[in-house]
Amino acid sequence: MGAIVAIVLLVLVIGLAVFAVVRSVRIVPQARAGIVERFGRYHRTLHAGLNMMMPFIDRLRPLIDLREQVVSFPPQPVITRDNLVVGIDTVIYFQVTDPKAATYEIASYVAAVEQLTVTTLRNVVGGMDLETTLTSRDKINSELRKELDEATGRWGLRVSRVELKAIEPPASIQGSMEKQMRADRDKRAAILSAEGAKQSAILTAEGERQAAVLRARGEAEAAVVRADADATAQATRARGEAQAIATVFQAIHEGNPDQRLLAYKYLEMLPEIARGGANKLWIVPSELGKALEGLGGLFSNASANDGAADAGRSRGDAPEALPGPDGAGSITRLPL
Repeated sequence: MGAIVAIVLLVLVIGLAVFAVVRSVRIVPQARAGIVERFGRYHRTLHAGLNMMMPFIDRLRPLIDLREQVVSFPPQPVITRDNLVVGIDTVIYFQVTDPKAATYEIASYVAAVEQLTVTTLRNVVGGMDLETTLTSRDKINSELRKELDEATGRWGLRVSRVELKAIEPPASIQGSMEKQMRADRDKRAAILSAEGAKQSAILTAEGERQAAVLRARGEAEAAVVRADADATAQATRARGEAQAIATVFQAIHEGNPDQRLLAYKYLEMLPEIARGGANKLWIVPSELGKALEGLGGLFSNASANDGAADAGRSRGDAPEALPGPDGAGSITRLPL
């Protein structure tokens, strides 16, 4: 019997020792923390890794998550400064920085953060009207984060971000806002259309003005070019006529014509002058009278020279018959 009792006691001791070892060894995962209480009082904080405890003396509380946590709260009714009830849905991002304070300073830090967010949100939004609330999300977020961070600091929490997921005004206000936004869009569209028409008219007028200026400038340059070309042509024609006159004049002076030849040439040109139907006024040079006087004297002496002509014919000098000015008669040129 003594041996059996000894074996039983040995087994109990070994089992108790194994149980004590198991109870004294604690493995804490990464990003977790454990609070150890000895005889009901805070003893120390266990961090990630292998930790040893006193069995039957130390007690480990539930592990605390040290990662950043996201908590979404249901929409909360908030009254704005202009007495309108809006529903605001919020999201809180916070992290436990002090496991001891989060365990002993507050019973449930998640519920505490939720209630604190609701009260702070009502205080912040209560000082704003509906339009400011809808357009000041960043301002509301920053004020909420500041208030929550100051209040939760003693709880061992750090609020990193506060976001407003939705702001829902009353249904009647939503209809009025939609009508207002539609009117604003219509007004902006009308303004933009009028501005576009104005710019189009300005650009069209500017284009027409530039086109008119360029067209007038082109016409002026073309007129200048045409005038230069006409002047050049007239000058060339004048030089040609001058050269022709000079050549004829030179030929006439080299031929040394007498008054009778000039008178004969004047008579030849009379039919050409009278041929035009619009010629009603003839300009007769003064030299023509003298030439005709000489030509008349020539015809008056023709009868007196008949005898001399007969004598000349007897001598072999025959008179030469010349055609008249109109081709019908003839003029007899007597030898000198």
